[in-house]
Amino acid sequence: MRKVWRECHIYQMLKTNAKKRHVSFHTPGHKKGKWDVTELSFSDNLAAPNGCIKQAERDIAEILGASKSFILTDGSTSGVFSMLYAAKEMGVKTLLVLGGAHKSVQNACAVLGITPLFLPQIMRGEIPLPFDEKSLKDEYKTVFSSCEGVFLTSPDYYGNIPNLAEISALCKQENKLFFIDGAHGGHLRFDKKLYAGNYADLWVDGVHKSLPALTQGAVVSAKTKELAEKLQTAVGIFRTTSPSYPIMASVEYAVKYPQNQKLEGLAIEFEKSNERIYFGGDWTKLCARFGKSAFEVEKRLERKGIYAEFCDGNVTLFYLSPATKTREFQLLKRELLKLFKEIPLEEETGKNKTQRIPAPLLFPKNAEKEWVEVKKSVGRICASECGLFPPCTPLVFAGETVTEEKIELLKKANHVFGLNEGRMLVLKTKGEEK
Repeated sequence: MRKVWRECHIYQMLKTNAKKRHVSFHTPGHKKGKWDVTELSFSDNLAAPNGCIKQAERDIAEILGASKSFILTDGSTSGVFSMLYAAKEMGVKTLLVLGGAHKSVQNACAVLGITPLFLPQIMRGEIPLPFDEKSLKDEYKTVFSSCEGVFLTSPDYYGNIPNLAEISALCKQENKLFFIDGAHGGHLRFDKKLYAGNYADLWVDGVHKSLPALTQGAVVSAKTKELAEKLQTAVGIFRTTSPSYPIMASVEYAVKYPQNQKLEGLAIEFEKSNERIYFGGDWTKLCARFGKSAFEVEKRLERKGIYAEFCDGNVTLFYLSPATKTREFQLLKRELLKLFKEIPLEEETGKNKTQRIPAPLLFPKNAEKEWVEVKKSVGRICASECGLFPPCTPLVFAGETVTEEKIELLKKANHVFGLNEGRMLVLKTKGEEK
């Protein structure tokens, strides 16, 4: 991939100046002064670019089909906050949020004073499904008419991609802004039918999730000049003032990274041909179904040096990328086929039954709350979202009644968010002492 690096402006700047004598009396404090530098005379400035960063962002916008794109070194979360700040500036007061949203969406709405309307998550058995766009016109038409913007995650953590063309057309027809969190879909820019940037007014590419960029590398983009001006103000508020130059260089490199058609073909063939794998439309999300043995499978593979992205207690999910080597994919494929033979999938109750998980109920901000041990939270109303980490999409929403099933998942997971030393924040019930 040497050719790609030659076309990367930020990398070439760093490479050129790393060869020169450099005695550092500037930040960062490690004083190495080669690749990890600050805003110097030669290195440009992300806050007001006029050199290599400006060239990089210009190239990125052209590749992604945007009026303007902004490099982020704070991950997709800062992109979500920036999008919603721009949304508020454009008059969005109520935001319709479709299923599977990252926790940053709810946090941004809370900080910015936007009212989020969460639509139910669609499930088939234990697997979340893409949102059914037809329900926006039928089942949820009243809710849809009351919002100024629609927020969608595509692809979600399971690789689900809804019909973006139909949702986008409906938003245009009803004069509503359309936002897409594409944190897990930067690699999809090669497919116009699947890529968020072909449909959204504002969108985020979490480049490091599925392309060869350093962790926290992302891009947020605007389709029109008017939105780009609002977004530029927003990123100036939410981006760090100390961006990492290695991360910026890796973002440009990742966006310019070529499609891996060979691996893509092999992955799709395997995913579509095996009934134990759930395929939602994104080839990089390999969702292997193991039922109750999923956590055991995750640990067994780790003992062989094979690390999955996450496990939800039913699916063990593996993330591929255009940078995944073919031999590594074949290794994973062999191991999974062995495990499929060794661990038969138990008959799932209602595996083909489609259901909608109700959205959480709102409660007054001044409602009294308390921390209780997780095992004692069953039947209580959760007061602060929590879930498995990753994917950082809430397993239990604020306003939702806590179930035994979800508590068991929280206990088994390697990492969680929203809990405090094994305790959950819940609403106080009537009759309890203050």
